[in-house]
Parts: sequence; structure tokens; C-alpha cells
Amino acid sequence: MRIVFFGSPSIALPVLSNLLTAGHEIKLVVCQPDKAAGRGKKLTPPAVKTFAQDHNLPCLQPEKIRQDQQILEQIKEVKPELIVVVAYGQIIPAPIINLPLYKSLNVHFSLLPRYRGAAPVQWAILNGERFTGVTIFQLNEKMDEGPILSQEIVEILPRENAHELEIRLSHVGAKLLVKTIENLKNIEPKEQDHSRASYAPKLTKEQGQINWQEPAEIIDRKVRAFFSWPGAYTFFNGKKIEIISGLATQGIIPGASPGEIVQIDKSGLYVCCGQRSFYLIEKVKPEAKKEMSAYSFSLGAKIKLGSRMG
Repeated sequence: MRIVFFGSPSIALPVLSNLLTAGHEIKLVVCQPDKAAGRGKKLTPPAVKTFAQDHNLPCLQPEKIRQDQQILEQIKEVKPELIVVVAYGQIIPAPIINLPLYKSLNVHFSLLPRYRGAAPVQWAILNGERFTGVTIFQLNEKMDEGPILSQEIVEILPRENAHELEIRLSHVGAKLLVKTIENLKNIEPKEQDHSRASYAPKLTKEQGQINWQEPAEIIDRKVRAFFSWPGAYTFFNGKKIEIISGLATQGIIPGASPGEIVQIDKSGLYVCCGQRSFYLIEKVKPEAKKEMSAYSFSLGAKIKLGSRMG
């Protein structure tokens, strides 16, 4: 099938790669413009652009696709039968969505109508869900509201962070999409039950700050959900520390208060949280330094029992 592919980050690559392996013709790739990254603010191409160049696939990078008058004509020229969208990053206008014979399919990392929006994986972890999944649905002009073609349920593993879960879902979605396309003529799209919809809005950096008054279980979810962006963080002696990984624990230490470091050993730093719970910080990334074990950080920072986070 002749396909135009819309996608930008690395999580879109399993889908693009599987489409090629399945024998589909990728006539055109559309992704976000190059962006400044790193300390040097060097222009860096999206992962999908790099993949397209490595596989000799033509690639377009419109700044604002809804205002680009030429993009529709360029897509028309390759006569696509289908458009596939995975984490593209811009709202695609209706004339493009409805152009191909089989319209446009989106690979979304949740079980729609739950968790519509930009951060479905992160919000599923934040809310303590045990299961999430992948949905293949037809795009329309509304956000993640199009009819569903196929879904697959995926269990969220106990210590899995958002980055790890997204990678797993991207591979599940890649296989599910190929199967869906194979049976496209026989699938009857099913309208979503909009009364069951929930939303997963874009995250902000401010949401990553840890409040040690919260129970350790909630803090653990935040650490997992915010890896690798925006990152869960706290402060020690006025300096920002990103928490890479940790574990919620239980116990009673008389007199301990939220934010207090109550134990230090090679496992890491045990910090008192709300509701008499404790969070073991295992790995950290101190401000302007590399990732390290929390125990190594405690030695370098000369942390003592009774010191406070936050």
C-alpha cells in the first residue's frame, strides 16, 4: 500500500520500520523541523528524519502544517492510499486527513477513549493504572476522537517508567498496525463512547517537583511517570536533584517528618513521606552532573541522617 507517514520522535520508528518490512511503500515522510538541543543549542533532526535519510525516503518538515499551502499538493503528488500518524506533534488539517482512499490512521498509546491527549503513557502511570494499551483509530479534526479500528491491552509492569513503557507500546503498536492494514477492507470502524473519555494533557516542568508530604506510592508514580521528561526533582542545600529511580517502602520511625532522610546505606537514601511511608531514592542526577547512585551522591555531598530534602 502507498503510505505517507507522519511522525517525529524515536517512538515512531518501530511503526515506520515495520511498515517497510511488511512491504508497504513509504512514498513520503513528514516530521517536525530540526530543533536546537544540548548545551551548544545545535540544530538536531528528529529521529524519524534521520531514519528517512538512512533509508532514502523523501522527507518534509513544515514549520506549521496548518498554514503551509504547499504541503497538501506535495502529498497529492505521491497519490497515497493511506496516511499513518505516530506522535507527529502538530494538528493535521482535514484536507490532508481525508485525502487518501483509506483516510488517516493514528497509533495512540492508550485504550481510547481513555487518556486522549499528548501524554497518555505518563498519566496512566501517574493514576496508578495496572493496564493500558494501543489503539489504532481513524483521525478526524477532533483530538483523538475518531472511530476505532483495533486495540490491544498491555500490562504496566510494577517498576516500569514512562520511557520504558512507551518503547514497549511502540513495538506493540507497530505489529498491531500492520495487522490492521492487512484487514482494513474487512474492519468496521467503531465509534468511541465519548461519555467514557478521559484526558492526558501535556506535562509541565513544574509538575516534576516532589512534595514529600505526599505518600511514597504517589511519589514513586511521579518518578516513573516523569522519566525522562520533565523529570521528577527535589532540592538539597538549594541545589536541584533529579530522581532517576527509587522505590516506595513502609515503616515507622518515631519523630520522622516528610522530607527527612532517615536512613543511608548502599541501597540509597530513605526519605520520610506522608502517611508514615518512606521512599528509597536509588539513582539521582545532581544539577550539572552525571547520573549516579544515591549512595555515591550521599558520600560526595556528605549527607547525614536528619538532613532534609525539598
